[in-house]
Amino acid sequence: MTTVDRWYGAYLFDLDGTIYLGDEVLPTVVETLARIRERKLPVRFLSNNPTKSPAEYLDKLARFGVDAEQSEIINTLVTTTGWLRTHRPDAVVFPIGEQPLIDALAAAGIAMSDDPALIDVVLASYDRSFDYRKLQIAFDALWFHKRAVLMSTNPDRYCPFPGGRAEPDAAAIVAAIEASTGVVCERTFGKPSAQMLEVIGAGLGVRLSEAVMVGDRLATDIAMARRVGMDAALVLTGDFGVGDLDGVPDAERPTWVVETLADLLP
Repeated sequence: MTTVDRWYGAYLFDLDGTIYLGDEVLPTVVETLARIRERKLPVRFLSNNPTKSPAEYLDKLARFGVDAEQSEIINTLVTTTGWLRTHRPDAVVFPIGEQPLIDALAAAGIAMSDDPALIDVVLASYDRSFDYRKLQIAFDALWFHKRAVLMSTNPDRYCPFPGGRAEPDAAAIVAAIEASTGVVCERTFGKPSAQMLEVIGAGLGVRLSEAVMVGDRLATDIAMARRVGMDAALVLTGDFGVGDLDGVPDAERPTWVVETLADLLP
């Protein structure tokens, strides 16, 4: 464990495994966030999960007694639709994902189709209804018509659950499409991507180098912070244990390792 010896200009928190685990808020979270709020420091809540809207996250945090604004919640629905509206506003998207992703694309005014001849972007995501039909549509759009590009909402290989269970995540679907088409996914919108960092930085009020990223996963939370020279705190309440850091190169290690969120404050 390490001792955090300073206040940061802003605090960025992963959600599942850091703020809560499943349907239970984690120890010291409410008190720690209240102390940060007392100092009027910017806070953002981040998630790679594309199956919930920011409004749903806001409701969940409120049930835990966590004070938040919807604008402080940034997940892959926000980053994906924001990038598409800005950079590919006329693109026709084939979403391989669950209903919240489809709803978010529709609300953003993004055209969708399952006709391979019309598809510009195959968007792979966490999808428990993924089947051969969807793979064939993606294959035809990318390989046969050669007009589409492959993107994904998030790069996670699996989605962990309380009790040690997990389910394959978006990276598994991307891998199936890449293996069959030979096309490489050219952009992903979740941690540790540049797209997530751009959205976080907008309106934060401080430079990202003055913030700290707090999360439970090296490959997403800590990697994103390290990408821009941001300090990072690995909290041992979720996916990672202190023994898992054995053999991790210095460049990929967190600045701090804390047992609970309370240990994050000086």
